[in-house]
Amino acid sequence: MRTFGVEEEFLIVDPRNGSPLPLAGEMLRLHDPGRQALNHPLPLPVLAVELQQEQLEVITRPHSSLSGLAAEIRAGRLYADSLARKAGARIAALATSPTPVTPLATRGDRYDALVEKFALTAREQLTGGYHVHVSVASDEEGVGVLDRIRSWLPPLIALSSNSPFWNGADTGYASFRTQAWNRWSSAGPTDVFGSAEAYHAMVAGLSGTGVVTSPDFDARLSVRHPTVEIRVSDVCLDARDAALIAALVRALVETAAREWEAGQAPDLVPAAILRQGAWRASRFGLHGDLLHPVRHTPDTASNVVAALHAHVRDALDETADAAYVEQSLQRILSLGTGASRQRQAYGRNGSLADVITHAIDVTHGAAADHQLEERLV
Repeated sequence: MRTFGVEEEFLIVDPRNGSPLPLAGEMLRLHDPGRQALNHPLPLPVLAVELQQEQLEVITRPHSSLSGLAAEIRAGRLYADSLARKAGARIAALATSPTPVTPLATRGDRYDALVEKFALTAREQLTGGYHVHVSVASDEEGVGVLDRIRSWLPPLIALSSNSPFWNGADTGYASFRTQAWNRWSSAGPTDVFGSAEAYHAMVAGLSGTGVVTSPDFDARLSVRHPTVEIRVSDVCLDARDAALIAALVRALVETAAREWEAGQAPDLVPAAILRQGAWRASRFGLHGDLLHPVRHTPDTASNVVAALHAHVRDALDETADAAYVEQSLQRILSLGTGASRQRQAYGRNGSLADVITHAIDVTHGAAADHQLEERLV
């Protein structure tokens, strides 16, 4: 069974008014990975800073079971929030800040160079992504997977959409993070590579331009781990949605690897068409037509999600994740994504601070944790 792990990028906020706070460095100083936290049932998560000091990344270990990964996702959120509380803040699973903010960049050679080179794009980049790593046996298998999952990534954007607000305004998008992220020069979908050699040649060619050293493809080979890294999703408001996305990604990777092993040719749809599918998913989430991942023409969100589900059903059956994924897809289609839940919170009083208070509650909600645990037992 393929192992998988995730990276979640959270917003650090003032619990009184929802303003993002540049406290990542302070939270890392409070973090002591050599000490087991009180009442923390799992080993302490790996924490990392990001480009901006208003966000913190929480990284899980590799897991074989969805239940194990889901438990660490919940525990990691709670632990990060415990550090935030000590610094007078809270952690919220928001992929963009609903309230206006001028981010404070993390200092260091890498981030200083990014800000110098990319200017306003880097200075404004305060977005929370959700990256899923899935193990592969080799770079050849990994590139075979990358070539065969391309069309199936936009539905993940729609399902995870959790960034409708930006700079104090409703953007009209379900995942505005996708729009902001695609300002980076190498972000977005890729054409078919065909081989690991071709993949590495493309990466080397991009590095040779002097613009990027590590491309921000929607999906790529990890440079540190024997995994493929799928990077299209917003950080999920609800831990249940995070578990759902992880399960779907692992099943997509397993399905694609089998197609590659069997010699099944990948869909040669151009990256320019896939970019339109990502735009539709970013704009509408689950509340408008998406691009069908096989026909590449508009279709209802429910039909696109059903196509994704059918595509990976065999892999889900073999990992024993099928029941959880089916129930979770029904729930999210019925109750809505993080984006729709943020808008519902805003609609109650017209207050962005209320949106963030609601987000804090859902990020760490005991009720959500209990329901997730029940579904995974």
